[in-house]
Amino acid sequence: MNKDMLYIANKGFHSRLMLGTGKYKNLKEAQLSIKASGTSIITVAIRRAHYAKTIGKSNLIDGLNWQKIWLLPNTAGCQNAEEAIRIAILGREIAKKIGQIDNNFIKLEVITDSQYLLPDPIGTLKAAEYLIQKNFNVLPYINADPILAKHLEEIGCTTIMPLGSPIGSGQGLQNQINLQIILENAKIPVIIDAGIGTASDANQAMEWGASAILLNTAVAKSKKPELMAEAMKLSVISGRKSYLAGRMNKSKQANASSPILDISYIN
Repeated sequence: MNKDMLYIANKGFHSRLMLGTGKYKNLKEAQLSIKASGTSIITVAIRRAHYAKTIGKSNLIDGLNWQKIWLLPNTAGCQNAEEAIRIAILGREIAKKIGQIDNNFIKLEVITDSQYLLPDPIGTLKAAEYLIQKNFNVLPYINADPILAKHLEEIGCTTIMPLGSPIGSGQGLQNQINLQIILENAKIPVIIDAGIGTASDANQAMEWGASAILLNTAVAKSKKPELMAEAMKLSVISGRKSYLAGRMNKSKQANASSPILDISYIN
């Protein structure tokens, strides 16, 4: 049993890699990638999900084993707080229909910027305040803004989810200073979300002390999604272990690995 579990709202998860479900070529590719990633949590855009009461395996909601994977509904596509609130309520109902009766998780996205897809801080804060009052466990997607992150933590958000770089860009971690400030100040899990392009990006974020990584495009748009999903799994594990171990101090000078012995006395 993994003793280093991720806890969100007092619920434990074995994997610190969360996976999105969009942009795959087909359902089978998505299913294989999710399995290879070892993820405990997947996020589904409720506006794009089509829930079927009969299990026809026609879409991802129907095609996964929800006894083994936790659903994180998200409000992707919502442009204001009111719309995000409506979609969040629908997402909670879908969670109940798949048997996760106690699932109050919602990944909150409020995005008014159609070009760069940057999250709206005011709309996010407004929606988060309302949803928390309605007993949601709110996981807000935000820019790498340390002040907003602290405000969201103080009103009762379950995690903070700052972006590494714009959604789907694959630019990696472009906000190092702000991300590290958020990580230093947060008393709740910080999940780096968006912009991860390859395994080394995920590894670096975990080495900085991120609690988890959420990604989608880096796997779905890779040449071999199933293989990339496995690479992401291993990079997150490696980064976490490296963070817990603590890296050596840097030195300006070389330092021999082996001690120099006096062998003058040896015949």
